[in-house]
Amino acid sequence: MSPTLTPTPTPTPQTVAARRAAYRVELALETDQFHEPRRPDCPWCGSRRLRTRLRTPDLLQRMPGTFVVDECEDCAHAFQNPRLTAEGLAFHHRDFRDDTLPARLLRTRGGRRSHEAAARAMLPYPEPESWLDVGTGYGRFPAVAREVHPYTAFDGTDPTPRVERARVAGRIEEAYRGRLPDLVERLRARYDVVSLFRHLEYSPDPREELRAALAVLRPGGHLLVEVPDPDCAFGALLGKWWLPYGQPRHLHLMPLRNLLGELDALGCTVVSTDRREPHIPYDLTGALALRLSGARFCTPLFAAAFALDQALAPLLRRTRFSNSYRVIARRGMSA
Repeated sequence: MSPTLTPTPTPTPQTVAARRAAYRVELALETDQFHEPRRPDCPWCGSRRLRTRLRTPDLLQRMPGTFVVDECEDCAHAFQNPRLTAEGLAFHHRDFRDDTLPARLLRTRGGRRSHEAAARAMLPYPEPESWLDVGTGYGRFPAVAREVHPYTAFDGTDPTPRVERARVAGRIEEAYRGRLPDLVERLRARYDVVSLFRHLEYSPDPREELRAALAVLRPGGHLLVEVPDPDCAFGALLGKWWLPYGQPRHLHLMPLRNLLGELDALGCTVVSTDRREPHIPYDLTGALALRLSGARFCTPLFAAAFALDQALAPLLRRTRFSNSYRVIARRGMSA
């Protein structure tokens, strides 16, 4: 019988108030350390033709601050600008409450169905002996994927202690705490599959993550990537209430064409793209959860939003309202 994970204690109103007061003091003292200078050009293509796509407070944790998402008018890459520094990211990840409804929606990323669909997407290819899940957290994805691939050994990386708890719970075999680019020499050419499942949007440098993922793949191995789709019509319709914006923790939103171009430049062969199956039916539920965060007695509203998300999903998957995409690429011999 697998050990159970200890739930995160629910903060009291008093502890939440004390934390917010401490955060405001820290922000007042350390603001310059929390943001890099605003960049005048696109981090993806270098164009200086930028427009502001979004300006929003922290709707997930209600911590102080305003965050801006700019979009490149040439390549459509969307990114946080000015970007949080390493100290800023650590500040906003600290004491992150993952027991709120918006945080649970982001964390589960569609739940078991999405995990199983992503794992099944690899069935047309040779059965992998070894699989590394990057940013695995508590190992929820490997726990489901091993039911689809029972002869595969799953390992995981994560910068937090969650990865070690995933190993203790039996969800992964080997746990590597840290960022993948810092683990490359240790893991080079070890895996048949590397999954970046809802991970690149959190990375300060998605290109660095992709290069690292290819480095730990064996030649001919497969890279599985799923990310939010910035071309999703819900982004424009819901604005700051669109959950995948995820400010201030989401740093990049990459259009599909940009990711395909980068993989080609890195010597990969893209063998599959999919904008239908990866859609997660949570847009309306997530927007309502952000809007009513902290409100009570909203169960009927949430139930109605959830039911509508589920009912619309078969249609939305086939339209510009699909909110995610998946890419599977094969590593070349010289990548």
